[in-house]
Parts: sequence; C-alpha cells; structure tokens
Amino acid sequence: MEAFYVRVIACDHTFYAGLCKQVIIPLEDGSYAIQAHHENAAFAVEIGELYIQLESGEWALGVVGKGFAQVSHNRATIIVDTLETPEQVDRRRAMEAKERAEEQLRQKKSIQEYYHSNASLARAMSRLSITNKKTRH
Repeated sequence: MEAFYVRVIACDHTFYAGLCKQVIIPLEDGSYAIQAHHENAAFAVEIGELYIQLESGEWALGVVGKGFAQVSHNRATIIVDTLETPEQVDRRRAMEAKERAEEQLRQKKSIQEYYHSNASLARAMSRLSITNKKTRH
C-alpha cells in the first residue's frame, strides 16, 4: 500500500504529521478510510475513534471530537476540536461521564439537552472503547 501525507490537528496540539498508509475517520454514518490517491473531498468528522496506519504498519489511535477533514492532492488534513490518546483517557472518569449522560437521556429534557447528552455519551463510549486498544503514539 502506498503512503501519503496526513496532518491531524486538535485545538491545542498536533497529534500527527507525516506519512501513513491509511487514515480511518469517524463520520455521521460510520467510519471512512482514506488511502493514497483518494479523490479530493471534504468530510464532517464526528465524535469517535481515529486510526492512522503508519508506514511501519503500526497504528496510532485517538478519540476525536467534531471537526472536518480535507483530502487534496494526495494529502489529508484533519482538524478536530479535541483529540485524546488511549493513555490520556481516565477510564473511571469516562465511565462516570457515560453514566451521567445515560441518566440525562432517560430524563427526556429539551431537544437541545438531548443532543448535548447524546454527544456526551458518544464521547464517553469512544473513550472507554479506545482504552482497550494498543497504540504506538
């Protein structure tokens, strides 16, 4: 598999900038893989798990918040509001956040509060999921 350049930026740091074989990003309707020579495109990134397959074949993992991705001329740029590695996730806090969000969803509040609680639940579930996975980064 051919390599291409990717840069992943969160609001407070650059997670990765370099060559990779593929990047898998979370979209509203599921995960989406980007590989070398992908057609030019732009995507809305959703809360979920980001995977970067490095040239060595190893994977760099992260939990991302909302943002966007652009693919142009065999380069991908991904900008998200938050990004945490598995080592940065506090599993106990993520479990507590999951339980709080589930309780808020059961209380049937306004539509705005519903979407806020749903986003909180998605972040917590992604954090818990990624803590069980290996990472190189």
